[in-house]
Amino acid sequence: MTSKRKEKFFHILVVDDDNRLRHLLEKFLNDNNFIVNSASSADQARNYLQLLKFDLLVLDVMMPGEDGLQFAEKIRKSSKIPILMLTAMDESKNRIEGLQKGVDDYMGKPFEPQELLLRIKAILRRIEKNQVRNFEELTFGNYIYDQSKNLLTKKGLKIDLTLAESDLLRILALNKNNIVNRNRIIKLGSNLSNPRTVDVQIIRLRRKIELEPNKPKYIQTIRGKGYILKTN
Repeated sequence: MTSKRKEKFFHILVVDDDNRLRHLLEKFLNDNNFIVNSASSADQARNYLQLLKFDLLVLDVMMPGEDGLQFAEKIRKSSKIPILMLTAMDESKNRIEGLQKGVDDYMGKPFEPQELLLRIKAILRRIEKNQVRNFEELTFGNYIYDQSKNLLTKKGLKIDLTLAESDLLRILALNKNNIVNRNRIIKLGSNLSNPRTVDVQIIRLRRKIELEPNKPKYIQTIRGKGYILKTN
């Protein structure tokens, strides 16, 4: 039960110009508790990546216009998002080139959906372990947040947080300096059930952290997009 609850929080972007395969992948991944968006071209995928935060990209090599390899190379210049590339079985040259450009794994077409699922889970497990390993104490202003202990301190003094406030701070800290929209906060949180709850907890958390809650320095609202924890 625990693993399924975690899996449904992962957000995947499927990029393939084959409408039938793209819709099948979207349904299959949705049925396996992933949040999924799909794009038929690199341009459409780029728009999604600018608006939303994804945990993994499933990308086809052969697409008209900007192909998967070109798109992957451009993505790697500004993002570390994991990429699983879909390619025909005989395209070994593309596989080598893709790995050189930073692709994390390959699936040859045609493929078994269950194998794709296992490869996706393996990539996400590896990324999660690295994130946990690399997550140190987060400092912003006079505050230190220790996620492993779920502890927020200011100049050595503990600041008491409710379960919902802790939930919210954990999500913002994991996405520090990146915008997190309300829907993603709800998906990632255990004690944040709807947009109104998120907004209320933001206000309460600001009262405990901000010198001027109405003019927040750290927990900021990005109008029309969501919230961000500024640490720099």
